[in-house]
Amino acid sequence: MLAVLESGAVWGIDPYLVRVEVDISPGQGTFTIVGLPDKAVQESSQRVRAAVRNCGYQFPPGKHVTVNLSPADVRKEGPAFDLPIALGILLATGQLPNIPDGTLVLGELSLDGSVRSVNGTLAVALEAKQQKRTRMIVPSDNAAEAAVVDGVSVFGVTSLPEAMKAVLGELSPAAPPPVTVDEPHYEVDFSEVKGQESAKRALEVAASGGHSVMLIGPPGAGKTMLARRLPTILPPLTLDEALDVTKVYSVAGKLPKGRGLMTERPFRAPHHTISAAGLVGGGSLPKPGEISLAHHGVLFLDELPEFHRDVLEALRQPLEEGTVTVARATHSVTFPASFLLVAAMNPCPCGYATDTARRCACTPHQIRSYRRRISGPLLDRFDIHLEVPRLTAEEILEPGAGEPSADVRSRVLRARERQRERFARLGLSITCNAHLPPKVAREVCMMENEAKELLKSAIQSLGLSARAHDRIVKVARTIADLESNEAICPRHIAEAITYRSLDRQLFETI
Repeated sequence: MLAVLESGAVWGIDPYLVRVEVDISPGQGTFTIVGLPDKAVQESSQRVRAAVRNCGYQFPPGKHVTVNLSPADVRKEGPAFDLPIALGILLATGQLPNIPDGTLVLGELSLDGSVRSVNGTLAVALEAKQQKRTRMIVPSDNAAEAAVVDGVSVFGVTSLPEAMKAVLGELSPAAPPPVTVDEPHYEVDFSEVKGQESAKRALEVAASGGHSVMLIGPPGAGKTMLARRLPTILPPLTLDEALDVTKVYSVAGKLPKGRGLMTERPFRAPHHTISAAGLVGGGSLPKPGEISLAHHGVLFLDELPEFHRDVLEALRQPLEEGTVTVARATHSVTFPASFLLVAAMNPCPCGYATDTARRCACTPHQIRSYRRRISGPLLDRFDIHLEVPRLTAEEILEPGAGEPSADVRSRVLRARERQRERFARLGLSITCNAHLPPKVAREVCMMENEAKELLKSAIQSLGLSARAHDRIVKVARTIADLESNEAICPRHIAEAITYRSLDRQLFETI
């Protein structure tokens, strides 16, 4: 007796279909799973056996059950094959008449036959549509994310008997959740930030051009508060971006149960004790790290010098390429990692070197050692270095609210639209100035003669690197876009230079 049905799995974040073959033959009552299963898949035999019996169905006595998961040369992991294996046994023993063509099945079984959620359901649903599979039976907690995919009927089940009803056509498919990403709702807003007008302006520039930001200032100045509100002024996610973000969260097991599409740009703020694998992804079977969970959103690294050096250096590839590759001896996995990096640091170990209200207790040697924890090449990858000073008493006591995020976001959207139109004319797929290739940057960052002279003077006096020069020009291009100017003027270059405090004399003269 042989039964065949289909399931799915993910490798990294890339989905693929799995053919589940169940053969029942005379034997000693053994249960074997082949096809490179990991420990969790091997243990399916015990979960499936108990679930079938506890739901009132008959597990074939005195028979040998062999389950093959094809393709056999790809390692299978996780408990998502429990439900298809159970349905395959019921199909092979005649307790289930048939399974409609084009049906995919995913789900973990408890011993009582209840169905539990699994990771990567959205990715598998997208692959099911690509492969022209029209039905999916999934755990009810995963039904909302799978139902986002148009053209696939999704049946969310809570138990093995419900899965039988779904197969027999006695269960209605889940209603697709409303797919709307135009109006994200954030719990925080820019209007809550008092003072810090120059910092807010710099973050508006950063959001408009997708520029990475370093915030430098004493404790309590508002660095974290500003960073947490940056996603609220970024453009809303497009539908494709929302699918990308939701897929990463689904694969990582971070998508809230019953959640459909992620409609807000993610904000991730890992602790400085995080490992390199936790930040960039890893494991024996690699999973997405924090930088992938921040895909299309903001990654905030508070107390940047406290992070391990190898962790910070691992950021250099994804910052340049928008992806991160995790290599193992036998395979490698590439995860998406296109994020806006925001970091915060104190100017010295005690934090008060630039504070006007408190005196710094650090020695020059301590300050130099503290700064050297961050390499020059990494610092060069921050487009904007921003000083965040302590608030004055007047600013703290100032009544009323500041400019709301929605108003700032409208200006950011206009600047982004100018960039999209410009890149479309050039046949580029990038979306913001921060990602301009050097050759194209020279073409689109047209400067007036006075602006060129000002930039030349800054390079000579500050000893700017070639990378720092390129980043100043890109930031100036964004400032010009905010003003709807096609050419870069001296005031745009001047403002961009003020956003390079680590290249100026501030940190060298403390």
